[in-house]
Formats: sequence, C-alpha cells, structure tokens
Amino acid sequence: MYPAPTPVATRARPRLGGQLGGAAGTVADQFPARARRPGPLPPAGGRLDFSGARGARLRTALAAVHEICPEFSPVQVLRETRDSLSLVGMTGRRVAVAKCLLEPEGPGADRLRQEIAAYRSFVRHRPGVRVPGLIAADTHSCTLVVDFVPGRTAAARRHPAAPPSAGDLRATLGALRRLNAWRPPPGMFPEAVNYPAQLSRYHARGLLTDRDVHDLRTLLRGLRAPGRQGPPRQFCHGGSPLTSVVLSPAGPVLVGWGAAGWYLPGHDLATLWAVVGDAPLSRRQISQLAQAEGPQGRDAFLVNLMLVLTREIRVCEAAVQRAMQSPAALPPSTDAPSGALAFGEEQRLLLRRLHDDCGLARRAVRAAVGTR
Repeated sequence: MYPAPTPVATRARPRLGGQLGGAAGTVADQFPARARRPGPLPPAGGRLDFSGARGARLRTALAAVHEICPEFSPVQVLRETRDSLSLVGMTGRRVAVAKCLLEPEGPGADRLRQEIAAYRSFVRHRPGVRVPGLIAADTHSCTLVVDFVPGRTAAARRHPAAPPSAGDLRATLGALRRLNAWRPPPGMFPEAVNYPAQLSRYHARGLLTDRDVHDLRTLLRGLRAPGRQGPPRQFCHGGSPLTSVVLSPAGPVLVGWGAAGWYLPGHDLATLWAVVGDAPLSRRQISQLAQAEGPQGRDAFLVNLMLVLTREIRVCEAAVQRAMQSPAALPPSTDAPSGALAFGEEQRLLLRRLHDDCGLARRAVRAAVGTR
C-alpha cells in the first residue's frame, strides 16, 4: 500500500444533491470556493446512484478507495467500464480522481499495476512532461488516487471522428517528444514489447503474411548497431496519445501510464499516426518527425507502425464481433439494439480504414527494405 502523504482531514462531504450538470454544465458549484484551486471540474459523467447493480459496483469501488485514502469524498462518476470505475471527488482541499479495478485479478490488472508503478517512480524521478501528482495507491486492490487535472483531452476517443486541430496536434507532439527524450534510471521501467515474439505471434494468428514477417525482421536486423546486443530503445508512453493528453491551462499533461516502458524509437509517433484518422497533413507532419532521425529512425517507426496497425485491426475485429453477437457486450453507455447497429457500423468503417492504412504501411516497409 502507498499511503496518502497528507493526514486525514475531517470535513463535511460536498453536497451531492441537485443538478450535476448536463452537456454544457459542470459540477464546480458542488465544491466550496476555497477548494477550487486545481480548476473547474469536467462535465458530469454520471450521477452517484447507489441503487441496483450499478450501486453495488460503486460501493465496491469506494470501499477500495477508502482503504488507502479515507478522506476521499466522491462527487461524480468520471468514467465507467465493465471492469473499472473512475470517480472524481475531494481529498481534503484537493480535487482528485480515484480509479479502481473491480476485479483485482481480472482483465486490466497488470496494466493498472504498471500505471501505479509509473506514478510511484515519478515521485522520485520526474519525467520530461507534466503528470498528475500521486495521492495514494495500492497494487493489491488495484486502486489509484491522483490529482485531478483541469482541462480537456486532445480527443474524447482513441479514434476520433474528426482529426485534432493543428494546435492540439502541436501540443500533443511536443509533449510526446519531451517524454521520448527522457532517460529514466535503468530498471525503473520494463521492456514493453518483445518485437521478434510479437511478430511470430501475429504471424501465427494469420495477421501478418510471410512477406510481412520477412521484411519486418530485415528492418529489425538493420537497427542493431555494432557492439550493441539489440535494437535501440526509447522511453514511450505506449498508450493512446490523443486521449492521454490533457490540454490544461498550464500546458499539456500526460495521464494513463499503464503501457509506459521501453520501445523501439518512434512507437508513440506510430500510435499517433494510426489514430489521427483521415488527416493527411497531420500524418505527413508525424512521418517527417520520424524520418528526421535518419534511416534508422524511419525503419523503427515503420516496424512500430505495422505492429500498431495490426493490433488495432485485431481489437476492432473483436469489437465488431462482440457488437453483432451480444448487445450486452457493448460499452455501458450504448443503447441496444439500435446502439448495437450504430456501434457495429462505426467499427466496420474504422476497420476498413485500418486495413487501408495497413496496406499503405506495408508498401512503405517494402520500399524501406529495398533501400538496404
């Protein structure tokens, strides 16, 4: 357990009644004026309803949060998935976000434990970007409490319907480049991807052709510098770059560190390229940044891009299959059955685009192999 650094404060819970805000409203009026230092709260993600099955999930999450942070006073549900709950509330005079995995040994446990480990590491060694402050954490119950960051994310979804604005993309790229230049002490973060093993795994599943694997292995061999045991590594965020960048008044803040670690150079750029969608100018800017590192930077970017797109296709295909088989498998906010049809159609369009992108990346890989 990672205890809260401040003593437990005895204070009245914030008023939970009244209107929590609609599409254009906020819950800033739910807090005393002296507690608003971190900035306004986001629009309400859901009421604190303790009735029924959702109330049982909420009580389970709150019990885990209060074990490590007894002074946490919840105000609203910020985000909800089948496996986790994120709540926004108060810890003393600080606005905080509490994230709890409902099944500590279920899906996502390893990722949340890695996120907790990252936040603990940031207490001792600050990265090159702004991150939320750690308040409390426990790896056994998979519960994390950090400072709330006012602002908005660069995109609400991993694959946004519209590409980010030029300013949002510039802020995102700047944050990622500063992070990629950071060199944490050895052993603090893991090797996030075993590239040869991942190539073999995708090939065995039929996601990569024999030619794909041959070309990607050729590029990997070319990345080994004389006297080095393996290809170069770069510290990367590893997650969804647009949904993990909070554009706050003080500058971009990176959140969601569950996939942070050492990758081939250009992994964050490859992920950003894959999720910006139909945005040729943005993609050209990202590609130029990767190519500015020379042939090795280009080749590492292309290896990352092929694997990222392959993963996105696999995830998207699974989502389409779940939407068609069972509307109950949809995200909690999706209405069924009409929501199932809309969600399925949206995923099919995304899948088509990802296959087109993969074909484009495949041609770029083969051209890069031809230059060797």
